[in-house]
Amino acid sequence: MGDAMPDRPPIRVIVVDDSALMRALIKGALEQDGDIHVVATAADTVQARERIRSLDPDVITLDVEMPGMNGIEFLQKIMTLRPTPVVMVSTLTARGTDTALEALAIGAVDAVAKPEGPEALAAWGPMLRRIVRGAAGARVQRVGPARQHRAPSPIASPVASPVAPRAPSPALPARPAAGRRLVAIGASTGGVGAIGELFAGLGPGLPPIVITQHMPPGYTERFARRLAGQTGLDVAEGRDGESLARGMVRIAPGDRHMEVARQGAGLVLRVGGTEPVSGHCPSVDRLFFSVARACGDQALGIILTGMGRDGAEGMLAMARAGATCLGQSPESCVVYGMPKAARALGAVTEELDLDALARRIRAHGQCRAGAGAS
Repeated sequence: MGDAMPDRPPIRVIVVDDSALMRALIKGALEQDGDIHVVATAADTVQARERIRSLDPDVITLDVEMPGMNGIEFLQKIMTLRPTPVVMVSTLTARGTDTALEALAIGAVDAVAKPEGPEALAAWGPMLRRIVRGAAGARVQRVGPARQHRAPSPIASPVASPVAPRAPSPALPARPAAGRRLVAIGASTGGVGAIGELFAGLGPGLPPIVITQHMPPGYTERFARRLAGQTGLDVAEGRDGESLARGMVRIAPGDRHMEVARQGAGLVLRVGGTEPVSGHCPSVDRLFFSVARACGDQALGIILTGMGRDGAEGMLAMARAGATCLGQSPESCVVYGMPKAARALGAVTEELDLDALARRIRAHGQCRAGAGAS
């Protein structure tokens, strides 16, 4: 029965898709191991609203392109009025597309593409079941002002625009050097929305911020651009050899590890390596261990929502090196897994909601402004 857990009650799912063929395909794929039960299907959001209200499912799978209200608009209503774990299943939510990021930012637990043909079904079914099982344990949050739409819906453009290579950043001689002060953030499931909300409370003039968010290739460049557009900050994928300076936010590429290393009195990024660490590439542990070595007590570490324990050991190393180490509070996490694992090791000194974490990031920049390199 694969990854099924027969000793637990079945996960109750409602499948929302305007295609009868896809409703049947998704239902068959989900019910194959016996631990997931599709309690209803719906061809549009009117049917879906009624069935969600009457059946109160554990998880909803949701298409984007549907008659009447589209799936992104319906997701917004679900997360505002009746927060429920949602997995987007659509041709428009292939990994890395703008629509997928929009859905994740609103509060979807995950977003996957529909299978491209019969030959893809063998791998697609088990993947979908794993995602739905994970979603069933998620604690989704009611959408607040920080997570409302900030840009026109991308649904009108089914094919995401190609990502142009990022040109090297121009020299910024007036930008103050960072020394070895740094903020390091790790996140997984629920992290897109959490990071967006966290950064809504920040401003310019901060120490450099480095982020590892579990994402496959294709997501991270668009995620960085989206965050830059929403905040006005210098947000981009990290590049190997890039020197870190105040005001920079760098995100680990989706298929490579990102680390921080000393270079003279400052810090530089090291990007490379694809072997999973703690089960992931990019790995939060890999980033945090490097920050412990390079920054010591000059660093602030934050571990956000996510499944599993990636980042826990690395955060413990940061704490032992004198860094301030914080976790996202259980109540504000979509999945209280990674922060819980770090706390269990004694690595986390405080657990705070996103507003309080933003305040601590700002305070870290202010109180360390005159600190020299160690």
